[in-house]
Amino acid sequence: MTATRIISETGLLRALPMAAAIDALRTALRDGADPESDPPRTIVPVEHGQLLLMPAHRSRYTGVKIATVAPDNPAAGLPRVQGQYLLFDAPTLTPVALLDGIALTTVRTAAVSALAADLLAAPDACRLVVFGTGPQARGHLDALRVVRPLAQVTVVGRTPAHIERFVETARRDTGLAVEPGDPSAVATADLVACCTTARTPLFDGALLPDHAVVMAVGSHERGSREVDSATVRRSTVVVESRSAAVREAGDLLPDLDSGHLDRAALVPLVDLATGAATADPARPRLFKSVGMAWEDLAVAGAAYEAAEDGRSAPSSHGD
Repeated sequence: MTATRIISETGLLRALPMAAAIDALRTALRDGADPESDPPRTIVPVEHGQLLLMPAHRSRYTGVKIATVAPDNPAAGLPRVQGQYLLFDAPTLTPVALLDGIALTTVRTAAVSALAADLLAAPDACRLVVFGTGPQARGHLDALRVVRPLAQVTVVGRTPAHIERFVETARRDTGLAVEPGDPSAVATADLVACCTTARTPLFDGALLPDHAVVMAVGSHERGSREVDSATVRRSTVVVESRSAAVREAGDLLPDLDSGHLDRAALVPLVDLATGAATADPARPRLFKSVGMAWEDLAVAGAAYEAAEDGRSAPSSHGD
């Protein structure tokens, strides 16, 4: 029996550079992945938080992510979210890899945002505003650098020490002009990445330029909201799947429920990736991500193949 490969955070990042992760997602969509067929995320309440299960299947691989959410952990110096991803060979259902689930989530979330930005943003988009200072915020900076020529980055956060640390490390690692700022910075942004656990909107959507692309990725909870109704109603709204958005996208639900946004108007990301749809360049574009199991599977499969082959930049098979 083949031993199950263990892929740590370091191993994942070494095996699968961000460009390869973006390519794995793009290829999955172009090769027939159907996000609408993803099983719904299972959320099981437990005594100190939640247990999340996210399974997915395609021709080459089957996989499941098991994650926990423990709201009290940060006060004890522990991560709020933890987890693992188990990858199986699809034809035999033999386990082939166990991956760091949080590293996988960080990579695939930023990679799917970068794919959306690549499909939606002007080729010369160079001004990024990032809300948040955690791993997702940094992951989005790294991912968006792959698809657009970033030159100016503004970081908006709640804790001065966290902002200072983010700015310092981002300047050092990227060589970009990275500065702290406030929510009004969206008025001159080409790209806006919302990477927070906010439950109320982060900025005034009326300030957005018509050419801006917003990526809201911070939550899959119905009661959380990073963008306001002005942003939603002004924008072409792109989602990973309509059914998942209607089920989980707190950023969109108030406008869907009130009738100001129609489910049929939501543009599936797969339609952009395959050329079946385009977005109006004369109005803002909003990509609302809730995070889906097909994304985990595409990136996990590509990382496993790269680790097995010993290559740093694999060609992906979309599985």
